[in-house]
Amino acid sequence: CASGACGALAQQFCAEFMGRFERERPALAAWALSADSAVQAALIDEFASTDLYARQVQALGQAGDVLLVLCAHGHAPRLMAALAAAHEREMTVLALLGGLQPGPLAQQLRETDVLVHVPYERSARVREVHQLILHCLCDAVDSQLLGEQEFAL
Repeated sequence: CASGACGALAQQFCAEFMGRFERERPALAAWALSADSAVQAALIDEFASTDLYARQVQALGQAGDVLLVLCAHGHAPRLMAALAAAHEREMTVLALLGGLQPGPLAQQLRETDVLVHVPYERSARVREVHQLILHCLCDAVDSQLLGEQEFAL
C-alpha cells in the first residue's frame, strides 16, 4: 500500500509480480490497495479515511503474508493504520520510507519487520530509489524461484 505518487510504484510492483519481471515464471499474488477506485470510494463513504487500507488488509491479509508499505516521507495515517492491521493479522511488514528521519511509521515496526529508509528530503529522489529497490526485490524473487540468470555480454 502507498499513498500519492508512491501508489504508482505499488501498482507497478504488483504488475511485475502477477505478470513477470524479466523472465517468465508462474504468477505471484500481489494487490495494490490504492488501485481500485470503486473500493476506495465505498470505504471512504462508510469508514474513516484513515481506515482505507486497514480495511483491505483485514479483508485480504493472512498470517504469513507480507505487507509492502511505500511512503516518501514516513508519516501517513492511512499507512500507519494498515501497518497496525497487518500486525493484528500476524503479517510481516516491509516498509520503504523516505525523509530525513524515518518518522512515525518506522516506530510502529516490529523486530520481525524490515525497514528500508532513504534519508533524503526530496520525494522524487526517494521514489527513484524505492523503484530500484522494488526491481531488486523482483529480481531476487525470480532468482529464488528460477535460479540465477545468465547474461550475455
